[in-house]
Amino acid sequence: MTEKTGFAPAAAPHASTIVTTPEEAISAGETSIPSQGDNMPAYHARPKSADGALPVVIVIQEIFGVHEHIRDVCRRLALEGYLAIAPELYFRQGDPNDYSDIPTLFTNLVSKVPDAQVLADLDHVASWAARNGGDPHRLMVTGFCWGGRISWLYAAHNPQLKAAVAWYGKLVGEKTLNSPKQPLDIAVDLNAPVLGLYGGQDTGIPLDTVETMRHALRAANAKAEIVVYPDAGHAFNADYRPSYHEESAKDGWERMLAWFRLYGAKKG
Repeated sequence: MTEKTGFAPAAAPHASTIVTTPEEAISAGETSIPSQGDNMPAYHARPKSADGALPVVIVIQEIFGVHEHIRDVCRRLALEGYLAIAPELYFRQGDPNDYSDIPTLFTNLVSKVPDAQVLADLDHVASWAARNGGDPHRLMVTGFCWGGRISWLYAAHNPQLKAAVAWYGKLVGEKTLNSPKQPLDIAVDLNAPVLGLYGGQDTGIPLDTVETMRHALRAANAKAEIVVYPDAGHAFNADYRPSYHEESAKDGWERMLAWFRLYGAKKG
């Protein structure tokens, strides 16, 4: 398959803080995953030297799809010893690279992608990983923005999941045929421990909704933690955008790795 490069047009303008991970110690590239009668494009990365089956992290895209930032997240995880896979979860409905602004991208593509389809596709990604050098007993997920919301939902969907980390994923919102439930609705149904990472300056995810989710998780006695970075806005891990907040991003990354080590990455 042709190697893809670059960032989604709707993600412009780009910042000068782009992080690029060297590939000498990893193997990475495009693949195709059979899912629900289709072949779903995906990007994967893994360490070159691995002893046995690898712990698996499914990386769930932002609203912009699997562009260069998400691919680099996979490479960063590969350097940490994971098999990381980022599936193209909009592929049936269209290509995010066809849109140059966020409102049109959301209206014409993202809103048309059913949650049920996405969750089933993620199950097929997990199966693919188990057949391609991944350990099905050490399955984790992380996602950003759109993918942060899906990470919460997937933690309630797949009983085999060991850990999830949701970066600035919306917690409440309008319920539609394509999105019948929001993370707040499934706080009582979590199968895996979830770490939620949020920005205190995020204008799209009000702090009162974060507090509402905290209360719901406590009431459900769920194994979950929410961290709010007071000085960070939305997409604070997106090093290619002006929203990048380096201090919060680096702390969130270390917390994610610790969460995975604690709940998901150990053998046995």
